[in-house]
Amino acid sequence: MRGRIAPTGHGPVRYASIGPEPGLPVLGELAAVLAAAAGRGDTEPPGGGRVLLDAACGYWGRRGLPTARETVVAAPGPQPLLLALAAAVGGDVLLPRPCPAWWAPQVRLLGRQAYSVPTPAECGGVPDPYALLETVRRVRSEGGDPRLVVLSVADDPTATVPPPEVLHDALEAALGEGLHVVSDETWRDTVHRPQETVLISPAEMHPHDVTVLSGLSGGYLPADWPAGAARFPATADGAVLRSRTLDVLTALGAFVAAPVAAAAAHALGEPTGISERLTAAVRLHARVADAVHQAVLAAGAMSRPPQTGRHLYVEMGQLSASLAARGVTDAMELEDHLTERLGMPTPGGHRFGDELGALRVRLSTGPFLGATGEERLAALDAADPLELPYVAEALRLVATVLGDLRADRARGGPPR
Repeated sequence: MRGRIAPTGHGPVRYASIGPEPGLPVLGELAAVLAAAAGRGDTEPPGGGRVLLDAACGYWGRRGLPTARETVVAAPGPQPLLLALAAAVGGDVLLPRPCPAWWAPQVRLLGRQAYSVPTPAECGGVPDPYALLETVRRVRSEGGDPRLVVLSVADDPTATVPPPEVLHDALEAALGEGLHVVSDETWRDTVHRPQETVLISPAEMHPHDVTVLSGLSGGYLPADWPAGAARFPATADGAVLRSRTLDVLTALGAFVAAPVAAAAAHALGEPTGISERLTAAVRLHARVADAVHQAVLAAGAMSRPPQTGRHLYVEMGQLSASLAARGVTDAMELEDHLTERLGMPTPGGHRFGDELGALRVRLSTGPFLGATGEERLAALDAADPLELPYVAEALRLVATVLGDLRADRARGGPPR
């Protein structure tokens, strides 16, 4: 019957991301800015108003990326920006595997193909250059039209930062094949040890070939105050791409709400209060991430050391026999099993583009910080948050649940 939706159970946009996690309470000065702008009678123009765009230019300029207002577009979050960019560039899209859960759905909404490319051994966030070349050539030989590659230098889900030489090789491979590069830098300001970790934007290496994408929920605004910005190359081609992207955003009605725009501009100006809160939050999440990482390794699972953001990506294939004895044989079943036992969202790797049969999950640090705003603020202010009873209990639970799997493997017997 015409117009009937195919009963696939998921539709064309599969494994969409789960809802936002509980965060720290909104900083008072940020809430005051939003409240003061709530009575505004005007609206933000398509692509963002002057104040917001100038704040974004200043933000990027302080990070070694001089930016002019006419090269920037703002939208209500990075999702519509990526959707509009993919529509403007056209063709198929290449994504590293794994990648943020929201990337592939934007491509699929357009009816385009999203091809996953394995990441190098050192890190996530960027495609392995040799695998990228092989994938591009295979796709073209099969009649596909790859034009865009999306990567991240501060990666969710893997919490890694690619070394400069790895990033360089990935960019050379992509640009050598004529692909446009989108760099999602939403989490760039959440590097756990900035003195030890070198983070370079692809736009610093290739300013004429890279569009930078940034969502403010990575460190500056709550997830339910959606705002993001894109920085286009200052070239003739970049101007065309910006115009096409703005056309799509306008057609979607994807405009930043005026009160959110005011809060975003304030946050991007990085006043002392905002900077101090971000520094403290990064320190807190890093401390908890290290503790969770130690529990993961002690249980015999694998995870790269967390370098950025609020997550860890855990490989549990070493515990496959113990998991199979519990009826867990793929990522969806692993997600259900751990979410129930840990009492916190534990999305499986299938949400991030990994193969369904791979026993991988993403653990987030947010749920370890407490169940209420008061508890999370106490964790933020604590000299050692791991000593707080509710943080310690959450860590003990993870160690116990994963430790049971390791014990079963050691005994070679059924689950206890």
